Amino acid sequence: MAQESIRFRIRPDGRVEELVEGIQGLACEQLTERIEARLGSVLQRSSTAESFQPAIRRQSQSQTTQLS
Repeated sequence: MAQESIRFRIRPDGRVEELVEGIQGLACEQLTERIEARLGSVLQRSSTAESFQPAIRRQSQSQTTQLS
């Protein structure tokens, strides 16, 4: 599974740049929505190639071991 991360760069003028990695599709915007609301208004948004890929469904896998 790919590493998921959010990186922030705070510029000297107070602007905050955010980079999300390892999250595909609309899940990226859903993840960062509340963070951005607290930081202030979004001046610009640039999508990475990952944002155009379909989101991967994650399912928990359970294994049952049968003893003979």
